[in-house]
Formats: sequence, structure tokens, C-alpha cells
Amino acid sequence: MEDERFYSIEEVAKILNVSDGAVRKWLKAGALKGIKLGRIWRIRESDLDRFLRERENPTGENRKRL
Repeated sequence: MEDERFYSIEEVAKILNVSDGAVRKWLKAGALKGIKLGRIWRIRESDLDRFLRERENPTGENRKRL
């Protein structure tokens, strides 16, 4: 089994050049899948990749507005 990287909210925000609040909003809305361990969120690299792929669809299909 391959090891998968997990990101914090802060790391995802920095990667995407958005605020921590935007990442939290996506997590709460279910647009970005994450794991909550107590009060701390962790986002799998594969879930972040899926989130980005869904949003790069040029036709706008399956695209969620947040």
C-alpha cells in the first residue's frame, strides 16, 4: 500500500492561494473531502486532487458554486 500525504487546512490554503476560511467552507459544505480528528482537519492528497479536477472541467458540468 502506497503512503498518501495528508495536508492541513493551512497547507491547502497556501497551495491554492486562498484563505484558511475558504478551505474550511469547502470542507463544511462537503465540496472538499477531509478527515476531522478532534478539532483538526486533514485532507488527503487524492481528495485535494479530486477537488481540483472537478473544478477544472471547462464545460462547467459537475461544478459546484460556493
